Amino acid sequence: QIRAWVPGCSTGEEAYSLAIVLREAFEKARPRGRFTFHIFATDLDRDAVDRARQGQYPANISADVSPERLHRHFVKEGDGYRVSREIREMVVLAPQNVLMDPPFTKLDILSCRNLMIYLSSEAQKQLLKVFHYSLNPDGILFLGSSETVGGLSSHFEALDSKCRLYRRKKSVDRMELVDFPSTFFNTAPARTKGNAVPSQAGNLQTLADQLLLARFSPANVLVNDKGDILYVGGRTGKYLEPAAGRANWNILAMAREGLRHVLASAFREALRKGTAVTVSDVSVEGGKEHVDVLVEPLETPEALSGTLLVIFTERTAAPEKKATGRAGKPGTRKGGDTGVEQELERLHRELQTNRAEMQNSQEELRSVVEELQSANEEFQSANEEFQSTNEELTTSKEELQSLNEELQTVNTELQSKLDELSRSNNDMRNLLDSTDIATVFLDAALNIRRFTAQTARIIKLIPGDVGRPITDISTDLIYAELSEDAESVLRTLVPVERQVSTRDGRWFGARIMPYRTLDNVIDGVVITFADITHSKELEAELRKNQRAPAKTRKK
Repeated sequence: QIRAWVPGCSTGEEAYSLAIVLREAFEKARPRGRFTFHIFATDLDRDAVDRARQGQYPANISADVSPERLHRHFVKEGDGYRVSREIREMVVLAPQNVLMDPPFTKLDILSCRNLMIYLSSEAQKQLLKVFHYSLNPDGILFLGSSETVGGLSSHFEALDSKCRLYRRKKSVDRMELVDFPSTFFNTAPARTKGNAVPSQAGNLQTLADQLLLARFSPANVLVNDKGDILYVGGRTGKYLEPAAGRANWNILAMAREGLRHVLASAFREALRKGTAVTVSDVSVEGGKEHVDVLVEPLETPEALSGTLLVIFTERTAAPEKKATGRAGKPGTRKGGDTGVEQELERLHRELQTNRAEMQNSQEELRSVVEELQSANEEFQSANEEFQSTNEELTTSKEELQSLNEELQTVNTELQSKLDELSRSNNDMRNLLDSTDIATVFLDAALNIRRFTAQTARIIKLIPGDVGRPITDISTDLIYAELSEDAESVLRTLVPVERQVSTRDGRWFGARIMPYRTLDNVIDGVVITFADITHSKELEAELRKNQRAPAKTRKK
């Protein structure tokens, strides 16, 4: 299969010329196997495309087309020429905006002559990239005499620079997307610097505010709903550290020991409820640090909507109370009791935290189970729909198979009818030729419908005269009443027979009869001309002998 594309085809001259050249090259090469040609011709102007579909051109194309090609690939119609049906069927014409609409692909030949000279340099570059995308490897690009591939020499190599013939290269140095939407998107929000305070060197208040925020504001982190860190404020090293392995800027992965589970629970709860969640006195790194954690979803300002702010507030340790007893034993006992109480209080808080986490985990587990059940029901419903669709497709397939069999049967019958019609047509032609009788078929308006080859010896008829009135055709017959007799036969349905002569002395027996269809409908007349010249000559000689003198008869 040979595929070609002619963008900007205008009224079709370039596309039909390409079709003629391909047809001639195919007949000259005579390759083995069966080949088909598909030439796609497009243009932005719909009126031009409609004119191209007609394939009609004025008579002055004979100045550019050789007589051999005119005779072989064109049909004379009126004052011009029409491209033959065989060539027209090779070309598919359609309206298209070559810069906006999708291109044709897998092409062997692309002929774009004198279109890019009307485009800007940027549009030309983009269009050439589209052409490179459309062509097969080693495909041929044919440009106009004033056009080149410009800076895209890495995409095409010149076969003939003078004729502007180029071949598509199999690979280019840097592959680019050809005017298609990008397939990669940056999923990270673009508002990572929303909280950064602009630097104003000349504003003392701003500098003071920055200093206060840097020294006294709590450590905070701005994250998205997945926990990915967008912005870090203050010193967070006590609470966050990079996870080992591949870089992962997720706050849940970076949280230190003792903070990770508490932070994850608060994060999920804040997302679920949509309100701020506070966890007090969280022990980090085995009690080295104690911190209060606040996780708050943000709705305002609009630029931060959908994000969460995590604030770490360091807890200040209460000063230890020293014993004041005389011997020191009571003080020691009191101090020991205080330490035990503090440890019990810490364990109690951890127990409450663990209970809360366990409760949250149970709630999340129930929620996940419910979601899984719902998803399972949806999958079951989808599976039933797929089964129903599969059954419908199976039924449709069977119907299509049945329809295909019917179409094959109808096609066989039609082929049989066509063969029978072809045989009948051949029999009729041979019958008319064997009778050696000139026959002309006229329609109800006395326009020529068909004629036999013998008629050309009497009436100057050529194949292009089909459809013309019989009165417009020059003839050698001395028969001025031909059209009147034909109209009389149409009106009265009574055949007319006459003996008419020609200017060169020949005689013919003319007979005009009504043309009846199989439905017994009168649809014109049939005129036959039988050569009776020999009979007329014998009749004249006989009359001459009858008028001879009596003396000659006595002798």
